[in-house]
Amino acid sequence: MKEKLVSIIMPSYNSAKFISDSIFSIQQQTYNNWELIITDDCSSDNTIEIIKTFQKEDLRIKLLVLSSNSGAGVARNNSIKFAKGRFIAFCDSDDKWKKEKLTSQLQFMEKYNLSLTYSGYDSVDSNGNFERKINVPKTITYSKILKNNYFGCLTVVYDVKLIGKRYMPKIRNRQDWALWINILRDIEATKGMQDSLAIYNNRLESISSNKFNMLIYTWRIYKYELGFNYMTSMSYMIIYLFYFALKKVKHNKI
Repeated sequence: MKEKLVSIIMPSYNSAKFISDSIFSIQQQTYNNWELIITDDCSSDNTIEIIKTFQKEDLRIKLLVLSSNSGAGVARNNSIKFAKGRFIAFCDSDDKWKKEKLTSQLQFMEKYNLSLTYSGYDSVDSNGNFERKINVPKTITYSKILKNNYFGCLTVVYDVKLIGKRYMPKIRNRQDWALWINILRDIEATKGMQDSLAIYNNRLESISSNKFNMLIYTWRIYKYELGFNYMTSMSYMIIYLFYFALKKVKHNKI
């Protein structure tokens, strides 16, 4: 594949402990035609100073700063707004990519003519210790993504030429899942790679670690973002809880 520009979207907020490793993992990509657009969400630590240090050595790295703390979704959208790439990819400031990620995924997208794709990934604890590999289905449909978020945001790539620039809803949490739902509502189905191409930092303070809040945000997706009526929203919540419980059982068996 001829190297088309990839815009990598990274929100940052008090990420000084992890962001150097995240940026370095992107710089190590075997695919070189990329821009990294970091939008900082008013960090109070030295995150911005670290990013500027990388900027001095690598002109592909761009830094934007929000005027007020607004959440990861707003930060990502701000980066997407300024993106110039044919492809949009996502990597949070505490996650990492394996060096062949972009090369492998873009070849996969070209082979199957995909406008959106995803992959498996590894989960590590905040000290970098391997926990488990997160496997993903080979195909995802609109009806399937409604039941459970199978995409790790750090693995997703979409093609701007095929589906245009797509933005996340203006909600504080689970906005990435809402974006995948909206895209799949239009394209109906897509394929993903089984290979593990990224490394997710499973921090204890993340939204996914707070199960009660996660359920509240899931309800909001169904009821308010998607506009489902009460009964339909409740039905999907029951299905979601089933998949959530099943995932816990599988995890405990590992």
